[in-house]
Formats: sequence, C-alpha cells, structure tokens
Amino acid sequence: MEPLPTATVARAPFVLSFMGLNDLHGRLRALPAFAGYVNNVRRARTEDGGAVALVDAGDMFQGTLESNLTEGASVIAAYRVLGMTVATLGNHEFDFGPVAGGDDPQGAIRARISEAPFPILSANLVVRGSDATPAWDKLRRSVLLKVGGVRVGFVGLLTHETPSIVLNAWFTGLDVVPLAPRLAEEARNLRKQGAEIVIGVAHAGADCKEFSHPADLSSCKPEAEIFDVARGLPPGTVDAIFAGHTHAGVAQLVNGIPIVEAYARGRAFSRIDLRVDGVTHRVLGSEIFPPHELCPRLTEGGPCTLTEYEGRATTEDLEIAQAIEPALAGAERFREAPIGCTVSESMACEHGIESALGNLFADLLRESVTGADVAILNGGSLRADLPAGQLSYGQLFEAMPFDNLVAKIRLTGAELKSVLATHLQHDAHGLISLSGMRVNARCGKAGLELKLTRENGRVVSDRETLLLATSDYLATGGDGLFDPLSLSPQRIELDTNGTFRDALARSLKRHPRLSPRDPAIFDPAHPRLDLGSPRPMICAH
Repeated sequence: MEPLPTATVARAPFVLSFMGLNDLHGRLRALPAFAGYVNNVRRARTEDGGAVALVDAGDMFQGTLESNLTEGASVIAAYRVLGMTVATLGNHEFDFGPVAGGDDPQGAIRARISEAPFPILSANLVVRGSDATPAWDKLRRSVLLKVGGVRVGFVGLLTHETPSIVLNAWFTGLDVVPLAPRLAEEARNLRKQGAEIVIGVAHAGADCKEFSHPADLSSCKPEAEIFDVARGLPPGTVDAIFAGHTHAGVAQLVNGIPIVEAYARGRAFSRIDLRVDGVTHRVLGSEIFPPHELCPRLTEGGPCTLTEYEGRATTEDLEIAQAIEPALAGAERFREAPIGCTVSESMACEHGIESALGNLFADLLRESVTGADVAILNGGSLRADLPAGQLSYGQLFEAMPFDNLVAKIRLTGAELKSVLATHLQHDAHGLISLSGMRVNARCGKAGLELKLTRENGRVVSDRETLLLATSDYLATGGDGLFDPLSLSPQRIELDTNGTFRDALARSLKRHPRLSPRDPAIFDPAHPRLDLGSPRPMICAH
C-alpha cells in the first residue's frame, strides 16, 4: 500500500504592522520610548507569525543641538540601532547645506543618505528642468523589500511646497514634480517587479482632530495635500500612506487608503496594521491606529511614564538610550550655557497669530542691526515655547533652531506695503512677526489698503527709504515673501559673522528680565498687525 501524499499546510493569515515617525526634528530623547513600543509590537508579531516595518516620513534632523551639531548623523546612528526600514526626505533635510569645507549645496544631506543603512527615498525630487532623480549615491525613488516574507514596495514623496520653503542656495538645481502621478508611476513599477503591497511614505500631510471613525473627515481641515494625493490615485495603487510635514494628527481613510500622521518632535507614533492572506499575500483588511502618545511629559523634560501596549508593560529601550548618549553629552555644554536673562513665564510658540514670542524675536532682530527701521520674521521659524526661568542657549536654540544669517535690505515704504499685502492675501505660511512698525490693513475702494506707522505714530510714506532686517531665508525667496519685488542679490546684504540665532542671543543679554505680558512686546488690545479680517484678506474691488 502506497503512503498517502503529505498535505501542504497553508500559512494562516497574518498581520504586518507598519509603525511610523514623522517630523522628529532631531528629538533623539524620544527614541528610547518609541523603541519600547516597537519592541512590544515586534514580540506580538513574532508570536502570531507576522512582522514589523518602521518608516520615517521626513524632517528627521533639524531642530535640536544633539542632532544639528552632527548635521543629522546622530539620528542616522540611532535609527541604525532602532532598525529603521525606510525614510523619505523632508524639506528640512536640506537645511544644513554643504559639509564643512565643501561647496556642494546639498553636501550634508548627500552624506547622510550615503551613510544610512536603510533606504532614504524621494520619488518626486528631480533635477530642475528634467524628470531625472538627482544622481546622489543611494538616493532612490522607491525600494522593494521583504517584510515577513511579503514583497513590500515603499515610495518616498516630498511636499510640493519645498522649493518655496527651503533656502534657495541649498536647493539650487532641484525641483519637485506633482506627487500623485509620481506615486502612481512608482507603484506600477513596483507591482511589475513583484510588489504584493505598496506603501507611500510622504512628507506631505493633513490635519484632523477626531480619529474614532476613519472615514469621517469632518474634523479635518479642508486643505490637505496628502488627501488630494490619495484622491488622485486609481483604486488599488497603494495599500497605505504614512504622512508628515503638517505636524498634525491623521488616522483617516481617504479613497479607500489608510493614511496616518503623528504630530511632530517625537510626541507620538503612527501605526497601520495590514492583515495579509497567508498564501496569496493579498491584503484582507487594515486597521488604522490613532496617533499614540509616547508619554505626556516627554518633551517637557519631566519623567516619562510609558503606557501598556500590546498587552505588555512598555519600557524604554536601553540599547537606544546608549546609542544616543554620545550626542546628548556632546550637546550638553552648549545647552546649559546661560544667555543672561530670565523669562517670567512661558512664551508660547504660535505660527498663525501674533504672539509675544514672535514679537520678541522680531524686536531682538531689529535691535541687532544698527539703524534698522523694521524687522520681519517668518512664523515658521518659531519652533518651540520659550520656557519660564533663566534662559539657556539650548532653550533659545530649540525655539529658533535654524542656522540662518541676518540679512539687510533697503526698500521703500511702497515696496514694504507690497510685501506685506501679498503676505496678508495668502495663508500658505505662518503669520509674520513685525518690529518697528504697526500695520493697519483694511479692504477699501482700491482693494486691500495698508497704512504703516512707526512706533512714535508717524505714518510711513510710500517714498521714504527703509532699512529692513530679516533672515537670508526670507530675503532669498523663502515663503515667497519677496517675490513681488524680484529682489536682486545686489540689494541683499548678509552678515556672515554669526548666525541669526546668535544675533538674538546678543540682544537678549541687554534684557535681564522679560515678560510676555509686557505691552511693549505684545498688547492684544493694540496689535502690531491690525487686520480687518483673518488671512487670507481677499477684497472685492
């Protein structure tokens, strides 16, 4: 009697867990806690036959001393230990410009891409005037990897805003093309190569407040770049998207695609679970997780109490803690250096409204430039609250982490009005902070009408010449602020003797005590930007 043939045991359906960070901005201190949650999910997947992949949706480096002192190399080193699967470029990856002693405007980011043990992607970053991806060592549009035995394709994407929000000198020769067509193209190519699942990792995002019903978008702001991308894709193009850039929460379902984003600066992580057929590897279903807070006081420097996760107690990962220790120690000397002033109470970081912090920094900037009539600071340059107490260099750094230069521009009152009017008629970027003048903006017979007055109440005429203090970022086209003037480089004078932040630090030394309640800094009853309506101020005429 012949033996019966051995039956083939089909693999049961299993789960692939995708966990993501976005807009970490150099917060290395968040990684031991994040790794603790990752470890719990990895154990759970090991027990049930699944697997875990980790993704970063861009803006990994810029924002802390421990990251900036190494131009992001310390983040790459930590991600190596963490086991990062893939990352995408964000706009702030271009902030460091050349490496020391080099003249390649993208030298620093090229160095980080080359040394990363995981793929760093960007499908829609191109050489200006062409469709070609920059010929940088190891930069790729997409990648096909095995995750738990499943062929998973990852596509990286960069926000369309990038050319207008990166320092022009560091983005020279580059451009971005529309996200949705490039994502669709790369997804098709990956499927042809055998990809069974495709994940978009996009430095482009949305902003939602409620996550209990993923298909409900009523709590989401209507303008959402990543939602527009998802709606522009044919069904079945991608299986999930990890988003970033907007520093907001997302756990929604758009055009059948799960999309997640987890705020910023190591506050939380995002997660999508895909249930996969054990034989065909077809996606049977998805679970979208709301952003999960690492611990409530992590970014405040207080004790971190991690929550139970996947049915297990969560503990910080000691190996990651050891990996980041050299970078933290190297930054400590700079971090603790006293500025020489005391802040009576915290000054909040606000991007969309006039604030004490924005006004203070604009005042300090104007004070640093001899003879300056006016100073303008972009809202996006404010990155953290200025805490109460004796101010240290590290605290100033986190509030203003960009290594920009101070720029001086001579312009007429009429030109300044044109700059301000254009800014007020759009709301793509945070509200500027202004020092030295007050603006009254109202809709009139000729459209938007502006009146500028100095601090002594004297009206600024259209013909008088003013000395403006600002940053090289704004002066060279950042945020599109000076586009109406088509400023030539000959009109811009840069101070190369130190950074923008160092100029603020020198001015702060002349102010031993500061208060956000000081009406000279911020008076809600008499704002420096007196607007007849919220931005964008669109007037019929």
